[in-house]
Amino acid sequence: MLDNQLETYIIDMRRSVEFTSLKGISDLSEKLVETTRHIVYPLVYLLLKLALILPVATATVERSFSAMKIVKTRLRNRMGDEWLNNCLVIYLERDVFNNVDNELILQRFQNMG
Repeated sequence: MLDNQLETYIIDMRRSVEFTSLKGISDLSEKLVETTRHIVYPLVYLLLKLALILPVATATVERSFSAMKIVKTRLRNRMGDEWLNNCLVIYLERDVFNNVDNELILQRFQNMG
């Protein structure tokens, strides 16, 4: 199906004037949505989305593994998966957690007990 869809897509794009002035892959995906051709060519649009997401996803995974090396030291080597996951989330999203007031956290835990 992808081969057939790609052949039709290439012919359609070469004939279309709207798609001649695009600068990159992100412009192409935006124009496909604007012209509703993402519905006509769903597999091509899926390939474009994957190509746009892949660098971000790869960088996020690499960042997580680098953080794991920092968080899971010899002292914390025996921690459980849930505790390690919580520590990694806090470490990776530290810019969000730095904005949380420590007093609010203390009050929350006191109210739980």
